[in-house]
Amino acid sequence: MEYGLIGNPLGHSFSKELHESLGRYAYELCELEPDALEAFLTARAFSGVNVTIPFKQAVIPYLDEISPRAKAIGAVNTIVNRNGRLYGCNTDFDGMRLALHRAGISLAGKKVLILGTGGTSRTANAVAAALGAKEIHKVSRSGNGGALTYEQAYARHGDAEVLLNTTPCGMYPDIDACPVELDRFPNLSGVFDAIYHPQNTELVLAAKSRGIPASGGLYMLTAQAVRAAELFTGEAFDLAAIGRIYRRIEQSKQNLVLIGMPGVGKTRVGTRLSELLQKPFYDTDRVITEKIGMPIPDYFAAHGEAAFRALERETIRSLSEKSGVVISTGGGAVLDGENVRQLKKNGLLLFLDRPADELKVSADRPLSSDREKVRKLYAVRYPIYLAACDRHILSGKNANETAHQILEECK
Repeated sequence: MEYGLIGNPLGHSFSKELHESLGRYAYELCELEPDALEAFLTARAFSGVNVTIPFKQAVIPYLDEISPRAKAIGAVNTIVNRNGRLYGCNTDFDGMRLALHRAGISLAGKKVLILGTGGTSRTANAVAAALGAKEIHKVSRSGNGGALTYEQAYARHGDAEVLLNTTPCGMYPDIDACPVELDRFPNLSGVFDAIYHPQNTELVLAAKSRGIPASGGLYMLTAQAVRAAELFTGEAFDLAAIGRIYRRIEQSKQNLVLIGMPGVGKTRVGTRLSELLQKPFYDTDRVITEKIGMPIPDYFAAHGEAAFRALERETIRSLSEKSGVVISTGGGAVLDGENVRQLKKNGLLLFLDRPADELKVSADRPLSSDREKVRKLYAVRYPIYLAACDRHILSGKNANETAHQILEECK
């Protein structure tokens, strides 16, 4: 391996795509067991590697030289082999600093709580100090090493103004987890989560729903990768390069989720988007139909709407864990706030809208079987669709044109 990433686990990593998008070198993911780390570093059979959980501190004794910043932080995420000598540094610092700036989260003069005590928390501590935080406190479940427990943080620092999460709580596959109760911190002006899969964790979504500036870790991941590439190649990359790569990765991993009234054409548009983007397509109603082995109207008649909505919720939660797919939802899916929250973790919600009198009426749709039902349903649901969506798409009758319109608006 010439360039790559060492850590464990790596199944969720985006690093290969990030580095190879620069077009300078091939990049491999090398998942190591802890007892294999020494042999890997002693062999020195690489030109440069990035380091992630759980090795950011463990690699330090094997290095010949460490940058002043990495030494001060006490964590290394990039190692360069310079003529047989291993040089360690920390590009996470620049990654987090740039991500906070991009998200509009200021730490100057603020009380900051850092969740976690691992290698990334050390970086967060250094960034907070460099950006002029007034107070910095670490929080962990155990409270060891001078950290506060979560209960102590609630009791003593409920006036905290910024939260920086460096724990894996909320990371795929445990995407429903949230490390703290945000309502216990009423003075928050910013929340940053270093997790990038899902793109919006429960913590980030909870902050955004309260009007608090918040960001996940994908931009941080991108920026630190580009800074590492500079060390690997000796070539400088500007902020514009970081932005281009970030947007490319975000678009490739982001789900496009179609919401809107029955009969607006979500399935046809979703199918065309899938073809244009070469992404898998999932129609929630089709998935449910395959699961129950009968048409949805028959299931409605036999079991009622509540039973159907429970199946829909389960299906949406499962599909929301995917990344880089197109999803078409049933007309009533976003009436459930839980569905909206799940879909937003990795998805951009697109409201396909067309006047009620242009919507298709079908006898096999229990809630929109005639024109009058459609008009009444549209009036009730319209504000709900608007509140849930990230983009409002005025859909035409041609699925191909609407699909291209979506691609243009989502650039």
